[in-house]
Amino acid sequence: MRFTRKPRASGVDFPAMNTDVRLLHISDPHLFANPQASLRGVQTLASMQRVLAYANSHRLNADALLCTGDIVNDEPEGYAHFARALAGYGKPVYLVPGNHDDPARMRSALSKPPFQVGGYADLGAWRIVLVDSCVPGRAGGRISDAELRALDAALTGSDRYAMVCVHHHPVSMSSRWLDRIGIENADELFQVLDSHPQLRAITWGHVHQCFDARRHGVRLLATPSTCAQFLPLSNDFEVDSRPPAYRRISLHADGTLATEVVWLEALSGAVDKACGQSA
Repeated sequence: MRFTRKPRASGVDFPAMNTDVRLLHISDPHLFANPQASLRGVQTLASMQRVLAYANSHRLNADALLCTGDIVNDEPEGYAHFARALAGYGKPVYLVPGNHDDPARMRSALSKPPFQVGGYADLGAWRIVLVDSCVPGRAGGRISDAELRALDAALTGSDRYAMVCVHHHPVSMSSRWLDRIGIENADELFQVLDSHPQLRAITWGHVHQCFDARRHGVRLLATPSTCAQFLPLSNDFEVDSRPPAYRRISLHADGTLATEVVWLEALSGAVDKACGQSA
């Protein structure tokens, strides 16, 4: 696979090199064909719509939206709900597939602006690289050789600061069951990433919880789901009681970033300062 930058949508203003880039990061909506369907007690479409409405009503003014996979829950008909919810967003929507997605159906359903599945995009002083970690029929992930080569080429071909986006987690979540279904060849991924000093952040979904750490100075960020969450640090599968959430990311022109997770606690949108700060 060769990563490409998709044509820019007409009527969309992109940040200048000397300005901050503001991203709204959501993950794991798990939409169904039936718009009223629920997952673990949460109506997934209504919950995603509530997250988007809350983010938009709180002056996020995002330059783009990022969704790191599991847009649907094994029912490709759910892509139509996602498309309708974001067709009028007015900003680019960057996507990677998750293990519950059908990558081919996803690319077909979300092939027109404002959507972009895979490839990369240049926003301000940053390059956003979208990496496919999915293996058909498996919950865990792996980066194919072709995808690793495309990632290396996308990073080699730019002097911009870089953020890499993927569905599966490349590092341990200290959760026995989750760590069995992360990126199985994460060492190969990091071999590529470690050769590019402009890399500033890696962000993912899949784990339905917040995570914020650093590796060799690179920010490692997991974003919770727009529906139900998994209990952190759990050896066995367990659902957490935390509500839907989204992440705000500000990519600064000097290569630093600031981020925070916003939880929709009883519609209060509580900010989790422990899972986001400047760096």
